[in-house]
Amino acid sequence: MFTYESLEIWQLAIDYAKKIYRVTSGFPKEELYGLVSQLRRAAISISANIAEGSGSSTIKDRCNYLDISIKSTLETTSEVQVAFELGYIDKKTRDELYESAEKIIRKVRSFKKFLKNGEKRLL
Repeated sequence: MFTYESLEIWQLAIDYAKKIYRVTSGFPKEELYGLVSQLRRAAISISANIAEGSGSSTIKDRCNYLDISIKSTLETTSEVQVAFELGYIDKKTRDELYESAEKIIRKVRSFKKFLKNGEKRLL
C-alpha cells in the first residue's frame, strides 16, 4: 500500500471519480469525446494529484499538487452544471455530486492547513 492510499481525501476522490464514471455512462454517445471525456479526466485528476503530491520532497510542493486537485474538483462542478442544464442529469444527481465535491474541497483544504502547521512546528 502506498501512503496516499490511507488518506481520506484520496479515498473520497476515488469514490467521486467512480460516481462520475457511473453518471456519465448514461450520457448520449455524441458526448463521449466531449463532456464525458472532460468530466472523467477532471475527476481522475483529483486523486492523481493527491497521489503525485505525496511524493513531493517539500510541503510547498505537496500543497501545490493539492491545489491542483481542488481546481480539478471545481472543474468537475462546472461540467456537472452543464450536464444538468443539458438535461443529462437530474437535480438530485447534480446536488449529490456538488455535495461530494464540496466535501473533497473542504477536506483537502483542511489537510493543506494540517501540513503547513506541521511544517511550522518543525521550524
